[in-house]
Amino acid sequence: MATSFQRRAGAGGRLAALRGTRPSPRHGQLLLSCGLPALDSVLGGGVAVGTLLLIEEDKYGLYSNLLFKYFLAEGVVCGHELFVASAKEHPDNILKELPAPLLDDTYRSDLGEEATAVKSEDPQDSMKIAWRYQNLPKVEASPTTSTKFGHYYDISKTMSPEVFQSIKWHSFYLPEELSLQPEMKACNINSAYTRLLQSIQRIICQEGFDGSDPQKKQKNILRIGIQSLGSMLWGDDICSSDTPEDIHSLTKFLYVLRGLLRKSLSACIITVPAHLIQNKAIMERVTNLSDMVVGLESFIGSERETNPLYKDYHGLVHVHQIPRLNSLICDVSDTKDLAFRLKRKLFTIERLHLPPDLSDTVSRASKQDLAESAKLLSSGCGAMAIGKKHLDF
Repeated sequence: MATSFQRRAGAGGRLAALRGTRPSPRHGQLLLSCGLPALDSVLGGGVAVGTLLLIEEDKYGLYSNLLFKYFLAEGVVCGHELFVASAKEHPDNILKELPAPLLDDTYRSDLGEEATAVKSEDPQDSMKIAWRYQNLPKVEASPTTSTKFGHYYDISKTMSPEVFQSIKWHSFYLPEELSLQPEMKACNINSAYTRLLQSIQRIICQEGFDGSDPQKKQKNILRIGIQSLGSMLWGDDICSSDTPEDIHSLTKFLYVLRGLLRKSLSACIITVPAHLIQNKAIMERVTNLSDMVVGLESFIGSERETNPLYKDYHGLVHVHQIPRLNSLICDVSDTKDLAFRLKRKLFTIERLHLPPDLSDTVSRASKQDLAESAKLLSSGCGAMAIGKKHLDF
């Protein structure tokens, strides 16, 4: 039947056409990858535009720094604009250390054994897997061909300088900013946070990322990365005292920052030394002001480092909070027990498998540890209410 109705070209899905993004099939929000596909699946498909991802640093900041660089490296590959802020390391040096991307046609030769080791499994070994893991969905931990959303990176190589020529990035190095401008303090927020907020707001408005103001230029995504926020290098004393003088500076900063993110085409990742914050009430408020909160617990220097139960892993991943986007409930992942390990070229997040078979070489204490850990694992999220002696899921 002939009709006069004509669909207007480009009427829908203009935001979905942005590079490195895709709309979520569950809630329709525009998503971008955090640079680690396994973490994307845990977070419900990726990091939503306009949201804040908070990473609780591990004890020595080794693995949280990797996630921070993955987020920025993904932005470089997707052609997004970057804003990197730090009080410890100059942003120029951070960008020089970004891992090199693995292209779909070259990852086989670069990874070789690492890529196939995850997929190839001896039938005899598969019989040893505990029954509780057999019916659980798999977390994507190894590269797959023709990946359209999210990329994999080789941490043994750094990104070539030629890649940065096609993108635009901005830096905020606190020691330089303090020397350029006089002391300032607004709304009971310390000087460092005030300067940082002003820089972010200026970039959002001047570079065309403000969603409330129509822009003539081509739309793009702004990726914001802030390293070790809340540490003493930022002029904050929440890590050195139970009763800090600027007890509300960090929470006020996050409140204003989230307002800027909500009205702009941007996404932010922040690493926080949560293990150093003395007042736990502050950390609870920081968690509530964040959209996604992921904690990393490293085995370095702990009893688990030499425990044979965790010999295949380097630490645990705790997903403390997932955003509720266009719904009353959050998009909870089917996988609750997560661990990470650092391979020769890859940082991977996998489901935690405890060995079901115990040999005579395992001590009696380890056997008891296995039994109690298995009991905690079987309870899933309910383990949070039991205690944090073994697994803090």
